[in-house]
Amino acid sequence: MIRLALISDIPQIMQLVKEVVPVMRASGNLQWDDTYPNPQVFEQDINEGQLWVAEIDNEIAGVTAITTEQYPEYAQAGMDINEEAIVTHRLAVSPRYQGRGIAAELMQQAEIVALERNIPLLRVDTNSQNVATQRLFPKMGYEFKGEITLQFRPGLKFVCFEKRLPTQK
Repeated sequence: MIRLALISDIPQIMQLVKEVVPVMRASGNLQWDDTYPNPQVFEQDINEGQLWVAEIDNEIAGVTAITTEQYPEYAQAGMDINEEAIVTHRLAVSPRYQGRGIAAELMQQAEIVALERNIPLLRVDTNSQNVATQRLFPKMGYEFKGEITLQFRPGLKFVCFEKRLPTQK
């Protein structure tokens, strides 16, 4: 089940992060660490009504923020950051639940939000070392746009993708 996250979910979300970070780091993906993402980031997402969780048997199996927040650096990949977009951030699935299509379901939720808000453009970025998501995004119809650096994550490279939904009449 995909649903909006609650403040009471933060301990389980942080447990998921604690499970995911060592797996990410072992694969060379240094995007997350002991300081990011943190409970305050998730609390802000929840307060803004933009944090979604995938729940299986009362356990949080996955999480993502579905926002309109675009980094200025997206322009490095030739994206017009003045064009409104639904942007997926902080996408993670517990290693215990990987391989069940949960990341795809969370990405699908971004499309639902986009349609509900009549915003036909979706964007997502991921660390250049995150091979799994780089395979997932094109399967879901996202087009590779380019590689960027982010000022707040020095030394890391990120790849950007976007998808245009058919406009409604």
